[in-house]
Amino acid sequence: MASISSLNQIHCKTLQITSQFSKPTSKISTLPLTSTNFPSISVKEFTNPKPKFTAQAKNFDNEDEWGPEVEQIKPSVGGVAVAEEEPPKKEPTEIELLKKQLVDSFYGTNRGLCASSETRAEIVELITKLESMNPTPAPTEALPLLNGKWILTYTSFSGLFPLLSRGTLPLVRVEEISQTIDSETFAVQNCVVFAGPLATTSITTNAKFEVRSPKRVQIKVDEGIIGTPQLTDSIELPENVEFLGQKIDLSPFKGLINSVQDTASSVAKSISSQPPIKIPISNSNAQSWLLTTYLDDELRISRGDGGSVFVLIKEGSPLLKP
Repeated sequence: MASISSLNQIHCKTLQITSQFSKPTSKISTLPLTSTNFPSISVKEFTNPKPKFTAQAKNFDNEDEWGPEVEQIKPSVGGVAVAEEEPPKKEPTEIELLKKQLVDSFYGTNRGLCASSETRAEIVELITKLESMNPTPAPTEALPLLNGKWILTYTSFSGLFPLLSRGTLPLVRVEEISQTIDSETFAVQNCVVFAGPLATTSITTNAKFEVRSPKRVQIKVDEGIIGTPQLTDSIELPENVEFLGQKIDLSPFKGLINSVQDTASSVAKSISSQPPIKIPISNSNAQSWLLTTYLDDELRISRGDGGSVFVLIKEGSPLLKP
């Protein structure tokens, strides 16, 4: 009984077994480790050994942690990854569609010379629609838009038809009709370029303009210039030409052309070095007015004396591409 009472006087200690990976699961009451009545107990027997981790370096050859085949997605401001989307294609405006229809209607008309009555009516309707939507109601107050070289693509001015009809002659064509405007000096230059198998030449008029209203300018021609013919070093002759409804074979002339090739080259150099011929114009009739009824950065519609219309496209505009 004495031994039992001595046991009751032994204070118990509580050992809590925990794991770093879970909550405490049990409590075990143990006797003092100095008691002689119980075998010695090591604390290590009641505790789990700490897990061991081994760090190992791996060489990814400068690849990111996701590997070489994982596509990186740019995170948004809020930290949520989002994929970049292509911007939607811009739909053409009504004006852009009308301009494209107008230019397409010029096909095969030779700047209006060969336009049928039906085609002319269609062109007039499209021009009227564009004029009603003019983005520049006061063109003379926006002179920088007028600057540059403008290519004539259509006209109803009968005064130009004899000039355009010369392009129907064999081996000769009107290559370009243009108008260049410099708003700083109030200068206007009209130019017609003729091209043939042997040479190209130009006829130019220089003029000055005065602003008379928000849409109208007065133009006075000062001089005419006949450009020096630029002979080509390499003469190209077509296989045949059509004249008065008949095809004329030009192959017999090729031998003759080849025999004078060297002579033509030397003549070209001597003629091209000559200055152009300038003709002063003082006639009071060399004046006209021009009303700009539509203007943007690539298309200009003007009306002249007698209600004639001119449609011009800025050099470099995509509207000039076929």
